[in-house]
This record gives sequence, structure tokens and C-alpha cells, in this order.
Amino acid sequence: MTDKAKHILLVEDESALRSAVAERLGDEGYVVTEAGSGEEALARLEEFAFDVLVTDLRLPGIDGAALLDQALDRYPDVVAVVMTGFGTVRDAVAMIKRGAADFVTKPFQLDELLHVLATALEQRRLKAENAYLRSQLEARYGFGGLVGRSRAMRDLCQLLETVAATSATILVVGETGTGKELVARAIHHGSARRTQRFVALNCSAIPETLLEAELFGHVRGAFTGAVGSRQGRFEQAHRGTLFLDEVGTMSVPLQMKLLRVLQEREVERVGDSQPIKVDVRVIAATNSDLGRMVREGTFREDLYYRLNVIQVQLPPLRDRREDIPLLVQHFLERFGREQQPARPGVTMAQETMRALMAYSWPGNVRQLENVVERALALSPGRSQIDPTALPQEVLGAAGAAVAGPSMPAGGIDLEAVLAETERVLVTGALERTGGNKHQAARLLGLKRTTLVEKLKRMNRRLRPA
Repeated sequence: MTDKAKHILLVEDESALRSAVAERLGDEGYVVTEAGSGEEALARLEEFAFDVLVTDLRLPGIDGAALLDQALDRYPDVVAVVMTGFGTVRDAVAMIKRGAADFVTKPFQLDELLHVLATALEQRRLKAENAYLRSQLEARYGFGGLVGRSRAMRDLCQLLETVAATSATILVVGETGTGKELVARAIHHGSARRTQRFVALNCSAIPETLLEAELFGHVRGAFTGAVGSRQGRFEQAHRGTLFLDEVGTMSVPLQMKLLRVLQEREVERVGDSQPIKVDVRVIAATNSDLGRMVREGTFREDLYYRLNVIQVQLPPLRDRREDIPLLVQHFLERFGREQQPARPGVTMAQETMRALMAYSWPGNVRQLENVVERALALSPGRSQIDPTALPQEVLGAAGAAVAGPSMPAGGIDLEAVLAETERVLVTGALERTGGNKHQAARLLGLKRTTLVEKLKRMNRRLRPA
């Protein structure tokens, strides 16, 4: 179940005024999150899709104008109200031209602010403003059409732009659904080989008995069914790029043949002994731990190092949730154009977006793409998609995030519950960082020494009396 109350992000550096406004808004049924600076507000916006942004125009550090721009860039449907002093009314009017719904002049009556909010929310409901989406969609793209503005995606795009200019072999590593082939295509189109072919092969989708012929080609009569000679993927990708997905599923004998091709830059078709020179850039991809497979003897160490010249690690969607709104609008635009008749300008309601951001996305971007396509198909004739169009597992995660833990009738041992929550989070951080305490402390927002002390206390609690 998703929440119906409107969520407001209130940004004001004067704590007394902020508390008074937050209290009155809470009394009126709004759910208020407070921020004392622009930087703190941006952090909140990365974590949650608010219905309303109420911000002072003059803030230390990132000011209200910059905050407004970034909030509208991430959530085009958010209602923004600016609080300003009498001397900066002209600036407030300029903010309306940049996308703010309205402004109030300090000092103001709280009833005035409530009226402005009610009017702006009603206007959003009636107009379903979406012109901003089309004009800004292209600006959201990263390198090679990758969608995302998170730190992880900015770092990834910078790396891809660098490696695209080289001829080095690349190993793309990431969970299923993170977009490994899309990244490989982006590298190809950013390289000097962009005018030549990009050839893709999913090694796990071809039976082992046919994979060698698919890679290297075959001559007539090489095996049953080989009624004619045929080029393999290496020959097809000559002077271009060959993308080998799920390379970890190859048998060891075929790995040996692939290694020879990478070393000699020539192939031999199945059933033939005549070498054929090829000029191919290879980009391999896997969702398996090839390092572990090397240690277990199921993947050749020399091939691993030959493929892993430059490794590109793709972040899972759960680690870049702030990109979900951009991805959602991108998919809505694409699927809206493909429908008959076309449906441009469809948006997600903010509570629908909250549900999408609360979900963990085990299938990553591919799963999100499917969910958006499904939601659009189940919302015919609507300009805005509500939560009922989402799968139950997504709604369940959103309900858990909104509701939080429940209070049993018999009460709880609060210290024990907090201790167990702390243990789960600390253990999870250590597992994600492979036991690296410095990195785990960074994930938890702690100093390393603080984390070490927590671990000592946890160990003492676990010791038998």
C-alpha cells in the first residue's frame, strides 16, 4: 500500500521559522522533511520523490535557485514554492519563470503558505504539466545514450569515454540487467571503429557444440548440417567490435581457442586449417566472478588476464536510486512513442515514483524497463500513472518503506531491536565491502574508529556469560 499524504521537503536555514512552518504543515496533514541547507536538501532529493519543495531563496552554500533547478531536473512534476524577503521579489519572479509554482514573501502568514500550496497542487493535478520532460530528455543522457546523473554514472561515463579512445580489450562486469551490452555499444560508438560493425554474441544462448562455429565460422561439410561455408562472428566484426556476453559460460577447450585468436589475431574456420587474419576489438562481459572461477579451475587464468586488460564495473540499480526518475521518464517517452496511437507526455504520479524508488530492483534496469512498459500498458488514456499499475512486489516494498516497523500489542525491547538493526546494517556493510572496515565505515556514514568500537561491543554481546 502506498501513502496518500503529500510529502513536503522544507528547506530553511532559520531553525525557529523552519520548525514553526513544519509544525503547521504537519497539523494540516502534510508529511514534512526538514533541511537546513541546500546540500542537505539535495541529499534528501536523491533518496525520495517529494510532492512539494518549499525552499528559502537565500541559503548558505547551494542557494534556493540552484536547488530548484536540480529538483526540477530530477522530478519535473514536483511543486516548488519559494520563500523570499521583500527585497528579492524580483528573484522570486525569476524562479517562477524557471519552473517554481509560486512564492511567498517573508514575513508571511502560515495560512497564506497553505493557500499557495493547495492552489499549486490543484494546478498540477489539473494540468499534468509535462512540457519540461521533452525539452530536457536529451540533456539527461550520459556517454553514448546512457541515462543517469548519479555519481556512479558520472564516473562510469568518464571511464567509458576514456577507454573508447583506446584499442584495449575490455571486460564489463555487472549483475544481470545492468546494461552490459548497452555499455559495449556506447564504447564502440565512441571509438574510431564506430563506422564499422558492432557484432554481439551471447555465449550462454548458443549450444556448446555450435558455439565454436558461431565464433570462428565453418566450411562446407565440417559437421552434419554444414551445407555451405559461413563466416563466424570474428570475421563479421573485422575492423569493428565483437561483444561476447556471458563469456564465463564457455567450456575450457573453447576458452583455449579463444585465447589463441586473441593472441594471434587470426581465426581458423571449423573444418579448415587456413588462418584468416582479423582486426577486431573484443569487449567481453560476465555476471560471474571470473577471479573465483580461475581459482576453482573452471576458467583459464591466461584468458582472464587477456580479457581483463581494462575492467568496467557496472553499478546495480539499487546503488544509484537517484537515477530511477530519469530512467522512468526515458522509458515512458520511448514506450509512449511506440504505442498506437502515440502517447507523449505521460508521467508517473509522485507516489508511484516513491514506490519505484523504494524497491530493491534485483533485475536492475531491465526489470525497471519491463515494469514501466507494463504500467503504461495498464493505464490506457491516462496522462499520469498511479500506483495501482505497478506489480504487487513493488507496491509491497513501498508499503514496508512507508509503514515502518509495527508496534506489537505486548510492546518491544527497544534496546534489543536497535542492537539487532545495528548488527544487520554493520554486517551487511562489511559483506558488501569484502570486510574492508574503512569502506564499510564510509557506507555507514561513520568514522573507521567508531565502526571498530561498534564491532567490539557487538562481539562482547555475542560472548556467552
